[in-house]
Amino acid sequence: MVSADNSRILLLTAHPDDEAMFFAPTLLALASSQTGANKPLEVFSLCVSVGNADGLGHIRPAELERSLEILGVVHKNRRIVDHPDLQDNFTALWDPKTIASVLHPYIIEHQIDTILTFDYGGISGHPNHRALQMGVQELWPLLQDQQRPRLFTLVTVPPIVKYSSVLAPALAKLDIHLSKVLKRVEVSLPPPQQAPMPVFISGVSQYKRGFKAMLAHKSQLVWFRWLYLLFSRYMWVNEWVEITP
Repeated sequence: MVSADNSRILLLTAHPDDEAMFFAPTLLALASSQTGANKPLEVFSLCVSVGNADGLGHIRPAELERSLEILGVVHKNRRIVDHPDLQDNFTALWDPKTIASVLHPYIIEHQIDTILTFDYGGISGHPNHRALQMGVQELWPLLQDQQRPRLFTLVTVPPIVKYSSVLAPALAKLDIHLSKVLKRVEVSLPPPQQAPMPVFISGVSQYKRGFKAMLAHKSQLVWFRWLYLLFSRYMWVNEWVEITP
């Protein structure tokens, strides 16, 4: 995912708080990463709605700013969009063409070479989340090859895995270790065609920062989100898969 040739990485989200609830392990890892000759990564955030489902769209952008500050995304690299056809709605699957129209100028302006976003499962099944991958894929034909960013999507896991809490880092590391062992054992099999999935695993200090970032979203701290913060795998582990054109 990260190399000297791709150091301008965009996190594409649907709502304020997505960055903290789902992507904190990745953002915190990228914030501390460097490429090439000690050149810092450029990490960007584009949120395509103000999260106005409950009439709180006037509050949530400021909460997002505070959260991204904690997660290491600098102010100049943050943007939030309030588009009439991209409003927070749990029953609406956004039009991919509209997402592409918002994303296109941003990609060109900032020379983005890698996009991180939700997969078709959307982690929580939210249709706004699920539409983002479609929007990126809608954009691809509009870009020349050298402008076309790589796309990685966050893997949606089953609920029993999703709420594995503090066991998640240990299970993820065990899975990685077993994969390496199996690759050594199964020498008679042809090499896999797909590259290993990038995985970011938080330690306790990173988990605390992710937790603190979510606390910046005061308007969203209803009882069930406290349970999410305590038990969700996504506060600890992010697994990614690359999607190709």
